[in-house]
Parts: sequence; C-alpha cells; structure tokens
Amino acid sequence: MYYFFYGLLYLVSLLPMRVLYLLSDGIYGLVYYGVGYRKKVVMANLLIAFPDRSEEERTRIAKKFYRNFIDSFIEVVKLLSASDRFLKKRFTVDASVLDELHATGRSCQLHLGHTFNWEWGQLVLSGLTDYKILVVYQPIKNNFFEKLFYRLRTRSGNVFLPANKMRDSIAPHLQSQYLLGLVADQNPGCVENAYWLDFFGRPAPFVWGPEKGARNAQLPVVFAYIEKPRRGYYHATLTLGCQKACSLKEGQLTLEYVRFLENVIRRNPDMWLWSHRRWKHHWKADHAPRWISEKLQPGIG
Repeated sequence: MYYFFYGLLYLVSLLPMRVLYLLSDGIYGLVYYGVGYRKKVVMANLLIAFPDRSEEERTRIAKKFYRNFIDSFIEVVKLLSASDRFLKKRFTVDASVLDELHATGRSCQLHLGHTFNWEWGQLVLSGLTDYKILVVYQPIKNNFFEKLFYRLRTRSGNVFLPANKMRDSIAPHLQSQYLLGLVADQNPGCVENAYWLDFFGRPAPFVWGPEKGARNAQLPVVFAYIEKPRRGYYHATLTLGCQKACSLKEGQLTLEYVRFLENVIRRNPDMWLWSHRRWKHHWKADHAPRWISEKLQPGIG
C-alpha cells in the first residue's frame, strides 16, 4: 500500500510548479473555507500575538498563513522528483557564519522556528557546509507519512534523530564535527522542566534541551530565519547567537532565541506555523522557579 500511494504522489510531483500551485490554491479553498482546519486555534493565536490589530488584519494574516501552509505541503511532495539543482535555484542560504565556525574545528547548534519551508532548507544547507548535519525531529504518528517524510528528509545524507531517543541517537556522532539543527519553538512534553518566558505578552513554556545541550558541550549557537521573496522561492539567513553557550547565564540563550523568534514572526507573520497551540499550557505559580525575565529574575539567574 505504501508503494502504491508513493507512486501516486511521485506522478503528482512530476507536474510543473505552476500546475502544483494551482492544485495548492484548490486545496487552500477546501481547507480554509470548507474544512476550516484548526481555524479557531489559528485565530486565537493571532489574537494573542497581535491584539492591537483589527480582526480584518488578523484574518488577512490567517489566509496568507494557510496559503503558505498548503504550499509547503505541495513543495514537500515535489521533493519526490525534484533535483538538487531545482532546490538550490529556489532556496538560497547565507551560510557564511558556518564557514567561519567550521574553520575553528568546533561543532555547533542551529536554532530555528516553524517558518516555511524548513523541509527544503535543511536539504539545501547540506550542500553548502562541511558540517555533518544532524536534525532533531518529532516522529509522525501516521506510519505512511513517517516513512515518506523520513525518506525525503534524509535524501541528501542528513541524519535525523528522533527527539524521544535523542541521547542514544546522537552518541555515534559526538566525535565528528557536526551541526545540530533544532526547531527550538517546539512545545515541551513536560512543562515542569520547561523554561517559561513572556512570548508576545503571555507566559509560554519552551523546551530547555537546546540550551542545556549547547551549554554542556560548550558549543556556539546559530539562529536562522527564512523569508519568502515570492511564491516558490525562499532565502534563509544564519546569524551567530553566541560563541560559547556556557559563557552565558542559564536561561539567557533561550531568552535571546525567543526574542529573535518574536522579531522574525513580526516581520513575516504569515510564515510561522500558527496552527500549533503555542499557548496551550497555562501559567501556574509552581512554574516560577523556571521563569526567565529580561533581567533573568526572578527564578533562574
């Protein structure tokens, strides 16, 4: 059954991008106006992030988000037949900071958010750096999509490490010079161990693993953001977050990343994954020891 559906999707992927985007437009109409997939979640999130904007403005952002969301899925399907040349033409990366870090002989971490289209980005990046690229990911529960996405994600040789087996999965690579990519705005599985920060004016938990790993390994950290100049074309910019995570106070790296993420979202709000429930966990007094403020007080720091 897997190969039957894979074959169907492969045939779809052979269509020109202009035809695939017409298909995307049709799916958008069905998803937004028909099914209304997670529309309440999206609009509630936008109200939290942009309470000063009108309902009409937030609706415009939502519609653009859904178009980008569907486009990104269609673009993943295109990966079944797309060449490396095709991807490099449509996704460019300013990766000069990685050249400088690699020359020092150190490994590093790369933190980014759920901004489209990260699936194309990690494939293109593998051809632009001498680092061995490791990517932490959340396995998909559906077996078909898990197998399909894993096959597409690893086509360039990047190593994908399941988040639920992180310690064992990364062990064989620790002696190599690696770049560890983390989507650092994932919702934490255990909020009791998460860092809590003000995110768009409301407390939200963030996973502490990225900072903990960077501090323990004394790694430099790079922040990444993706922009979409026009449909089907992307550009990623990588900037140095810190030279050595362990030189910062605990919580400071996460704080700087969250502020970086806020700025990225404000610049291109329709590019972020508003359909995930970023504020689903509620603040409790018990979380106070893990609270991070701008001055790293109270709580940590």
